[in-house]
Amino acid sequence: MGIAVISVLPALLAVMVSAVRRALPKAPQTWALAALVGGIFVWMLSFLPAVSAAGALEISIPWVPAIGLTLAFYVDGLALLFALVIVGIGTTIVIYTGYYFDDIAELDQFYIRLLAFMSAMLVVVLAGNLLTLFIGWELTSVISFLLIGFNRDSDAARRGALQALIVTGAGGLALLVGLVLLGTAAGTMEISQLLASGELHNHPWYTAFTILILVGCFTKSAQWPFHFWLPGAMNAPTPASAYLHSATMVKAGIYLLLRLAPVLSGTLLWQNALIGIGLITMLLGAVLALRQTDLRRRWLTRPSASLVCWSPSSVCRKVMGGRRRWWAFWRTASTKPLCL
Repeated sequence: MGIAVISVLPALLAVMVSAVRRALPKAPQTWALAALVGGIFVWMLSFLPAVSAAGALEISIPWVPAIGLTLAFYVDGLALLFALVIVGIGTTIVIYTGYYFDDIAELDQFYIRLLAFMSAMLVVVLAGNLLTLFIGWELTSVISFLLIGFNRDSDAARRGALQALIVTGAGGLALLVGLVLLGTAAGTMEISQLLASGELHNHPWYTAFTILILVGCFTKSAQWPFHFWLPGAMNAPTPASAYLHSATMVKAGIYLLLRLAPVLSGTLLWQNALIGIGLITMLLGAVLALRQTDLRRRWLTRPSASLVCWSPSSVCRKVMGGRRRWWAFWRTASTKPLCL
């Protein structure tokens, strides 16, 4: 049950933000929230021995059995690693946010959205059911719209937020169809059972659900030809940009590729799509960076897109499991936040 509680704890903290503000001045409030989020990080670390020993922890709560929807949570090494990145970097962003905003009312509103987004991302990486994962996936799109468009007086921020919502929302619809087809082909929506079912290369729907899932991942991670929404998203407040593009939203696509690689990888479609799109994004990002004069956009266009595109290339083959797969993720996770 602790796994399920962890995924909603940041959202509960978001509800408490106003009460904390009335009880504490601005600086103590910042450090108190950071300490609470850091406490979630430490709590998740406590799952490491159990995950190492059992391989995975799972909890399932029936929700809508008629359509195979359960509140299922599945924590293995991959999920735990991403969750630690989300909450660990989130702790530093909470501190940075407290010193970024001068207006207390704006600070409270931003904290509420930031913590809600953190909770949605935890639902994505800790979900044990394909439909539960999709719910978290779409929540990240909606809440990122609120974060990117936080400055309501900025036309550029509103345009960037709407563009990001449309692109990632459309990709989410493709992903939904792909996940439903995948679950139907495998005979289950539970991720643990899906991974145990083995490869589905010979299924007649393989090409359809693989392409749809790839489209969903590429739109979320701003890969070509869906890369154009990412520069506009940099009109968000700097803490939002730092969090969305280093540890969370664009990493969601990478996580899903890694999660489904044991089932979908090992074919020419998988390899060619990831390597081809990844290399095009990397080269295009390098060229576009030469045209930028704004520092944030320059750093975003090349390192953000290029380093994220390296990750799809790194999971293009099934042999990237085990130590090589973890090294691929750690290399991306450790370099991309520094570039931003």
